[in-house]
Amino acid sequence: MPEGTRIAAVDAVPERGSYLFSVEDAFTNEREAILVPCEDEPGVEAWLNNCPHEDQRFDRGDGAAMRDGEIICPKHGSLFDACEGDCGNGPAAGSSLRPVEIAVEDGDVFLVDDGYTYLKDGGLDDDEGPSSTSHLSF
Repeated sequence: MPEGTRIAAVDAVPERGSYLFSVEDAFTNEREAILVPCEDEPGVEAWLNNCPHEDQRFDRGDGAAMRDGEIICPKHGSLFDACEGDCGNGPAAGSSLRPVEIAVEDGDVFLVDDGYTYLKDGGLDDDEGPSSTSHLSF
């Protein structure tokens, strides 16, 4: 079993969406993170739940919008590769998502990133995080 905290079963990650969870960084800042499906092994990746271009949540409680293996920024429509985290289009072109290190074993996903401590399933309850002001819907 990996050294880390179990987040969820791989099967809990929607095929076209995300699994939202909360972590705390080394400075006690609470953050949201998402697990998303990825075609590369181990089948899922984890990222902080916001666009690096403009502080907008991808998953606002009902899953991140995804299309063809890419996470869609709800504000500007920039597309981020779900496996690599890189963006090649729109206002966020040239930026990358902030990774959260995970491991998968026996169908379970574990947080193994030394920079984060697992807090809980779901998002933060404080409403202080970024939220989208976009009119886009998917």
